[in-house]
Amino acid sequence: MIPLSLLAVVLVTAQAAYHEPNCAPGRSAITHLFEWRWDDIAKECETFLGPYGYCGVQISPTSENAVWTTPFRPWWERYQPVSYKLTTRSGDENALRNMISRCNKAGVRIYADIVIDHMSGAEASGKGTAGTQYNGGSLHYPGVPFGPNDFNNGVTCHSGDGSIHNYGNPEEVRNCRLGSLVDLAMGHDYVRGKVVAYLNHLVDLGVAGFRVDAAKHMWPADLKAVFGQVKNLRSDVFGSSKTPLIIQEVIDQGGEAIKGEEYLATGRITNFKFGLELGKVFRRQNPMKYLQNFGEGWGEWSGNDVVNFIDNHDNQRGHGGAGGVLTHRDPRPYKLATAFMLAHPYGFPRVMSSFSFTSSDQGPPNHNGDIAHVSINSDMSCGGGWVCEHRWRQMYNMVAFRNIAGTTPMKNWWSDANYQIAFSRGNKAFIALNLEGHPIDVTLQTGLSQGTYCDVISGDLHNGRCTGSSVNVGGDGRAHVKVCSDCDDPMLAIHVGAKVGSTSQRTG
Repeated sequence: MIPLSLLAVVLVTAQAAYHEPNCAPGRSAITHLFEWRWDDIAKECETFLGPYGYCGVQISPTSENAVWTTPFRPWWERYQPVSYKLTTRSGDENALRNMISRCNKAGVRIYADIVIDHMSGAEASGKGTAGTQYNGGSLHYPGVPFGPNDFNNGVTCHSGDGSIHNYGNPEEVRNCRLGSLVDLAMGHDYVRGKVVAYLNHLVDLGVAGFRVDAAKHMWPADLKAVFGQVKNLRSDVFGSSKTPLIIQEVIDQGGEAIKGEEYLATGRITNFKFGLELGKVFRRQNPMKYLQNFGEGWGEWSGNDVVNFIDNHDNQRGHGGAGGVLTHRDPRPYKLATAFMLAHPYGFPRVMSSFSFTSSDQGPPNHNGDIAHVSINSDMSCGGGWVCEHRWRQMYNMVAFRNIAGTTPMKNWWSDANYQIAFSRGNKAFIALNLEGHPIDVTLQTGLSQGTYCDVISGDLHNGRCTGSSVNVGGDGRAHVKVCSDCDDPMLAIHVGAKVGSTSQRTG
């Protein structure tokens, strides 16, 4: 009989597999560079993400996909694979390998978005982005190869037409087609073997983990069988015996037939509740003063089990759990919500980095279908249709805030009225946010040591001086805190890395 103490260790160890982000030391937040080219991501790792302390990048799907040209090439074609060849409009396998290597050398990890629940739509046929012929109607994907026996059919899917209609029926959600996308039979050893080979190829290239598209549309036992055969990460990059981070797209906002906790044995889950709840708060639909115990205290999963975000590529377009989500189109509350996410210790955060769009189907900036290079302006913002929220000062300086705060707990909570709050992260960092109609103008305990600190929302510490406003902290840790009410950024944030007399606010 296994002693209870040993059993507890075994269970904790099993649960911990696939949960560790594998960040370089001192880094703790990632960004999603949605639809970027591989060569642009490599450059961004070296020139921006590495120097400004980002842990890593979630990239767009790496596998060859269907090409849609009427009326334009939409973003969602990337989510219709036709083979597991590593050629997409972001670049070929050599470009992908080069990008992963350069980013790892810059201390920035790569998390590949993988589409393994399905292949293309049944109505699609032709050549994929690597030139591979396929036919969704006849279920022939010779580039893998997959054929009719490798997909769920009327024996496993009982919906009549083969597609999902009842999301209250877990069997239908997992065995039938999402829209017209032909559904792989992940219970078949042959299908699992092809998926495992694909994932192991990416591990060999040096990725740190995977974001699993449509995870709730696959049975947890099938995912466990697949990930159980995936190699440990490369020891020359990550050290020995490290498992990949698995981020599973499971949309569970409460009241769902399929629960997020069903997937925790195989990694973290995407926490859609997080951004939607903060959307209500920062739109002044739910008082900010209640955020003190945000996360587990609000009935959400353990912070070690989730990846948090304000918005993602789906719900900012009205898909995938949308409704009330904040996006870059509402910059004032969006920056406040993102700053709170990065300041609060709950969960593992992901910052969205978008491109502009007028149609929910619209693909990235392009030249005749090829993704356009990201242009960088003199003020470090992006041009040419790229929004690049991850380059907004209010975002990247809060990534540094989070890195500096580390694992220190939240302390010195203060709130006034409904929409004014402040708190510290131990003795490392302090933030105040204001959505009331009048300023914050009060003396508060910051938890920090005596000195002058640069407000990293309004500026930086540069050449020993603050380029924005500053806060003077007394010997007792108290400071007079002033936060505007009618300005673009009604918040301030200070930390020990941006203290006048210290070296730099950045980490990494």
